[in-house]
Amino acid sequence: MSQAPAGAQLDHLDLLRGAQAEFLSSIGEVDPATPIPWCGRWRVRNLVVHLSRIHHWAAGQAAKRQETPLGRGPFVLDELYAAQATELRETLERLGDTEGWTLVGNGPASWWRRRQLHETTVHLWDLRASSGLPVDDDPLVWSDTVDEVVTVMQPRQEAMGRMQPLDAPVRLVATDAARSWLLGAPALPADGHEGAGPRVTVEATAQDLALLVWGRRRPQDVRVVGDARALDEALSRRLTP
Repeated sequence: MSQAPAGAQLDHLDLLRGAQAEFLSSIGEVDPATPIPWCGRWRVRNLVVHLSRIHHWAAGQAAKRQETPLGRGPFVLDELYAAQATELRETLERLGDTEGWTLVGNGPASWWRRRQLHETTVHLWDLRASSGLPVDDDPLVWSDTVDEVVTVMQPRQEAMGRMQPLDAPVRLVATDAARSWLLGAPALPADGHEGAGPRVTVEATAQDLALLVWGRRRPQDVRVVGDARALDEALSRRLTP
């Protein structure tokens, strides 16, 4: 559940184009052997290959076809990423709202514009933050990243049995975007009565909230009001794939 003031709609395809361009240019700024500690044993080279594969796979999903795997490499990283970023972008431009496969069933191919924007946004942060490079903190984009987790990714994880429902929702408040959400809020039952209310509120910038629910920030990095154990319990679940 999210609450947001009326505002301009994001152009997800244009933003994806910009995020891809920045990711590509950043590949040459970072040593491919640089560790990314919050991503397990990954190094930058693993991250670049991962995002390239995801772009390739998403293009196939949007077009309702199984893509041919890219192989095991070794790859020239910037060439690999440039090719798959272009494939994804051109596929989404061509298909428009034609029906494709999405993570939540059949739907418009344009669904992937938002999903791949936020996939790229988070991994762009991974790439640049791993080497201490500055990262754009546009609150409109990052608040949409949070919104996607709250309204799409976490409910899907629960529906697929990858996590149990939270005992109580967690209120997330973006201090720089005038937006708030209830993470893990169940749909209203037929009688219209709401379930348990939030026991904890998290206040932070939209970027830090997004990085928190994507496992890049820790509770001590944000302002926590209320039962901190409820936040710890929520973050211990698989909120995202």
